[in-house]
Amino acid sequence: MGASAQRFGVEEEYLILNPETGQPENRATKLIHMAPHVRDRADREFFECQLETATPVCEDLSEATESLNSFRREMMAAAREDGVLLAGVGMPPAGGEVAGLITAKRRYREIKAATRQVSRQKYVTGTHVHVEIPSRDAGVEVLARMTRWVPVLLALTANSPIWAEHPTGFASWRHVHDLSWPVSGYPPALADAADYDRVLERLVQSGIIRDSGLVNWSARLSSDYPTVELRIADAQLSASDAVSFAGIVRALVRHEIAEFEAGVPRVDIYPALVSGATWLAARDGLLGDLVDPLTGVSQPAFNVVDMLVERIEEELNDARDYDRVTRYIAELRRDGGPAAQQVKAYETDGMLGLLELFRSRFVAEDE
Repeated sequence: MGASAQRFGVEEEYLILNPETGQPENRATKLIHMAPHVRDRADREFFECQLETATPVCEDLSEATESLNSFRREMMAAAREDGVLLAGVGMPPAGGEVAGLITAKRRYREIKAATRQVSRQKYVTGTHVHVEIPSRDAGVEVLARMTRWVPVLLALTANSPIWAEHPTGFASWRHVHDLSWPVSGYPPALADAADYDRVLERLVQSGIIRDSGLVNWSARLSSDYPTVELRIADAQLSASDAVSFAGIVRALVRHEIAEFEAGVPRVDIYPALVSGATWLAARDGLLGDLVDPLTGVSQPAFNVVDMLVERIEEELNDARDYDRVTRYIAELRRDGGPAAQQVKAYETDGMLGLLELFRSRFVAEDE
């Protein structure tokens, strides 16, 4: 690993589904107890049909991949024994229009009371990437400087096109649902860590949110670790894809820190262009055009992907991640991304074909 590659971690969330209907199954508590070897690495999420885990602090991508795959293997075995299916997907393909069963945690009950009908169908399931930062001030700079690349980061990972047994016309229906939280979307460009903390304090004091953990921005400073946390990505079909994406995020964070430390000024980007371009990315994924929020110009999605890879090439090489990331991009270019794979499977073989895709990719044989 090159000296400039920061430590990182990946949080993954999964949905527990009926293996024949694709509807959510409320088995998280049971499955955790059925998997003693990874029980200490598992947790329940907002709904009882969701599981989550996280890697340890990692220095290289292979370490993170093995951590996530070992967890997936163990939990998949428990799921098979219990007659259910685990899936790396951003929203359930069926049954999500029915109110979910809130996990029995006081915090979740309080969130439900505050958000009312909004949280009734909050099956949103994602991949979160944490990347180490030298300071919170540097983290605020990273958030502001990454703004241009938010749409393409979403397009790379959009993985929730089917809802209530129908294609939604969106690659990431999860992103659309996420926008209904009181504080959502991409954070505003703030001056420094003190400014960031003032905004959080006012959001809490005003009663808009219960606590700072409910700032549902698609990127934020972690409240627990010295990291930037990118939350834009849907849950991924495979651990390998989730970690390859994390390699891109790590390189981008490193690049933006280097520019900040070198005194390169920020470029201001209109928030409306960011939110609009990201909405279009959620709709079209990698199969259409992406709008560059910096220029307002629309171009084929993979042109923007190539621009991103070119920007972070040095950082990818320093971390010895370039070959893996370019293979990942080549696979996305070939199959159109996970959302396109889902739509193809559903249109070809219906719900059973879609569920077989989830099953076959959850732990791939070559991983």
